[in-house]
Amino acid sequence: MKNEIKKYRIVDLMEENLTNGSKNIVTRETGRIIREAIEVKIQKEQEEMIIILDFSGIGIIDFSCADEVAAKFIARLNLKEYGDKYLLFSGLTPSQEENITAALEKKKLSLLSLKEDGGWKLMGILNPYLKDTLDLVMERKSLTARELADLTGVEINSASTKLLNLNKVRLAIRMREALPNGGRQFVYRSLISSS
Repeated sequence: MKNEIKKYRIVDLMEENLTNGSKNIVTRETGRIIREAIEVKIQKEQEEMIIILDFSGIGIIDFSCADEVAAKFIARLNLKEYGDKYLLFSGLTPSQEENITAALEKKKLSLLSLKEDGGWKLMGILNPYLKDTLDLVMERKSLTARELADLTGVEINSASTKLLNLNKVRLAIRMREALPNGGRQFVYRSLISSS
């Protein structure tokens, strides 16, 4: 089962909300305007939606805008202020990635960016034990606590906690699945396999 996906082009949001015609996102005020425009749109979207913010066609993103559009947004997303939604960035240039990564690292946050070749990149900071778990979820497309425990040799409670924490930082989708014996388990899915 795939989650619904909605892509927002940042260049379109800039044209709708800014009057200067610039393709650069500079100054904290500009970043706040763009973040608020994104918030208005995604709050109308259904739960468990994957939102892709596409930065194609954008020039410079300075640190203060990266803080507004990425770090503040991710912090609120992790608190579920927008409901049960997930976020991917796409179309980033290396210099944009640098400022966004710096803003995320300052607040100890992380997000996934889609690469042109269909791969992904982790931006920001993620505890090493969660990074290893993320790598497995991304590689396998989905993972249960039992599978993670078997793959890594950790107790099932520890595996379950790792996967739950990955979901809490919005880097894996958590879904309840019925078992043939009538029981239930959680399956954690890659954002990329869903997009």
